[in-house]
Amino acid sequence: MSKPKTVPTASDVGDYLAGIADDGRRRDAAALCDLMRSATGEPPVMWGPSIVGFGRYHYRYESGREGDSLRVGFSARKQAPAVYGIDPEDPATEQLGKHKTGKGCLYVKTPADVDTRVLSDLVRDAYARMA
Repeated sequence: MSKPKTVPTASDVGDYLAGIADDGRRRDAAALCDLMRSATGEPPVMWGPSIVGFGRYHYRYESGREGDSLRVGFSARKQAPAVYGIDPEDPATEQLGKHKTGKGCLYVKTPADVDTRVLSDLVRDAYARMA
């Protein structure tokens, strides 16, 4: 069985954030990191080279495959940061503001486009759900 590709690393989250070339994207990623740290009470941890995760959970599929994954997190992508762990079908996303959804994630171009209180609540709920 293959090993999971997204695993926690010893890489420094601060270095990852500082390495984001665009000033606006770097500020947005830092703000998202602070919001998620506050909502979860967890320190940020790098998962692979580009995902900042908060907390972890263990999964086991019927096939026998198992591993650990982040409970919630984000990646500061060029087009729009991807926020992982939030259910895109959660009714609260209707109050979030400007965002797009993907399979298992939300895309938020900038925190200024959304209600950060709603985003914080979504993160907190997703984190609790993955316990």
